Amino acid sequence: MRLFSRSVLSLAALLVLVPLHAQQSSSSSSTGEQIEERPSSTVIPRRGVEQAGSAVSLETSETMFTMAAALNSCGYDNGLDSSLPVRAEIRAEVSAALDRSVDVRESQIALCKYIASHSQGGAQNLAQYVSLALFLSPPPDLTLSVSEGDLSPDAGQVVGVLPLLKDFAQKADLHFIFVRHHAEYEAAAAQVHDSMTRLLLETNSYLHQPVSIYDGRRFLVLLEPMLSPQAVNARVYGSDYFVVTSPTRIDENTATKSSYGSRLSIGSHAGGLQMEQVKHIYLLYQVDPLIYARAQATNRLLPILKVVQDAPIDFNYKNDIVAFTTECLVKAIEARTMDVGFDKPRKPGTVKARVDIGDYNQALIDYDRRAEAVRRKQVVLDMESGWVLTGSFYDSLMKEDKDGITLKDSIAEMVYGMDVPHEVDAAKKIPFFAPDSNNLVAGAGVTRARAPKRTLSVMDQAELKLQKGDKLGAEEIAEKQLATNPSDSEALYMIARLKLLGGEPQEAFDRFQKIVTTGKDARTVAWSHVYLGRLYDAQQNPDRSKAVAEYKAAMNTPGAQADVRAAAEQGIKQPFAAPKRKVQNSDQRPDADEELDPTGRKQKESYSPSEEKVPQPR
Repeated sequence: MRLFSRSVLSLAALLVLVPLHAQQSSSSSSTGEQIEERPSSTVIPRRGVEQAGSAVSLETSETMFTMAAALNSCGYDNGLDSSLPVRAEIRAEVSAALDRSVDVRESQIALCKYIASHSQGGAQNLAQYVSLALFLSPPPDLTLSVSEGDLSPDAGQVVGVLPLLKDFAQKADLHFIFVRHHAEYEAAAAQVHDSMTRLLLETNSYLHQPVSIYDGRRFLVLLEPMLSPQAVNARVYGSDYFVVTSPTRIDENTATKSSYGSRLSIGSHAGGLQMEQVKHIYLLYQVDPLIYARAQATNRLLPILKVVQDAPIDFNYKNDIVAFTTECLVKAIEARTMDVGFDKPRKPGTVKARVDIGDYNQALIDYDRRAEAVRRKQVVLDMESGWVLTGSFYDSLMKEDKDGITLKDSIAEMVYGMDVPHEVDAAKKIPFFAPDSNNLVAGAGVTRARAPKRTLSVMDQAELKLQKGDKLGAEEIAEKQLATNPSDSEALYMIARLKLLGGEPQEAFDRFQKIVTTGKDARTVAWSHVYLGRLYDAQQNPDRSKAVAEYKAAMNTPGAQADVRAAAEQGIKQPFAAPKRKVQNSDQRPDADEELDPTGRKQKESYSPSEEKVPQPR
């Protein structure tokens, strides 16, 4: 029996834009052959900060929670006063578990003894456990997702904690505590989502960079409220850029917006996050590939490193011209986009006299002069901290801003065209700060580590082609896979989504039904139930009872993850309705057969941040 007619083709096609790829750990590269395996098997894909969400995402992780809860139980109290209330609630529940059971207490004592014996000074003490958590499988296994030889050095120092952590997590029922506070974690993510989205989009806009599509690299912000809001841990593992951070409570004094007229509208603590540090790592994510693509060309800048050997910068930057150049360029971009601390004059709404325009123009001139002085002062601080190429890049960016040139187009001239002898002479005259100076501008402070490579699976390659808009290529791979194994649920899932894109909802419906009947992969089955529910909702004569049954089936699928459950809960709450398209005028009707972009690029490019809603403090 046919359920769908051609009249719902455009509606059905929109459905494919919503859910994420069915494979939890799908990875890909631009080459389509080899990819960097992500150590983040613990991370649950939840929501894309950008609409397509495949390259940039904001997530939470039970693995990171387990590690953070254990540290809290063993005396990690940093940032308690500024943490979200959920942290105190969870600490109280863990304490109650300790009071109830001798086994839990004995397990905690052994765990805390290990942590105390591996204590490091300062931020490194937490950093080593954050690094380790990024390489772990989800609870209850908590096993390494890579070999010990592939761990970052700091993570390798504390790998012995794993059996103790696993024992404590099980005896203290940390999983149930995490599930019990799922709503608070969702609220924390919602608190920062809009601000972070706006920050990244405005940064892309300044750089004249296209919105991020999945090219095998990922920028992932991982929220963990059990950590101190003052602790921001950044990691670059292969092609993956991680920021592990914790939001703080927002009050009326929290700076959510920058001064009027700033190039970026997001304040330094918008959403309760330390946005400046998030922006810094995102700029590294954007600039790194541009510099590394010209790694040989940067060798001509090597004489600069001799000058900065006495500068108060990290040893690694003094010996890596690519990393040093990247950091200087990032700091120059930050100076160009910084909040200067005062508002830009607003254009008068009503001009009563010519003198009003003259006053406004003069105010603009004064503003530009004062703003440039503030930015130049920051550049001087950067250079006296050892980032001696910041000034050169800043001047180049000023020219770009006037000419509207993209960073991608100008980066070659910045590197090849730099007058190196002149920069060396200028750098020799810079008085560097003392290492303990309060004015010191530090580097990114990221931990970098290589990641083992693996070969793309057949369906990973199909997914990559779909992400790039090559629907025919994706279909060809999936059909070949089905020819070998007609019950391959991943291939069926791919074909079903392609049928939706092609305006064939009945064919998609049939394949989703086959998946839920014969499929073995829980995530693929769960998402297929969600699609079926939406298709029932999207019929010309919607069948709400069957739609709700599919949504409930998705939620009841063993191992259903947070994003699936969120989609199913939304479907139960209200019938699915595709977004309405805007009609320019009565003569312009939306084309039902208009081809839709499977990457969501159109949605991202049309994004217009709405007025930010500041969550009320608890």
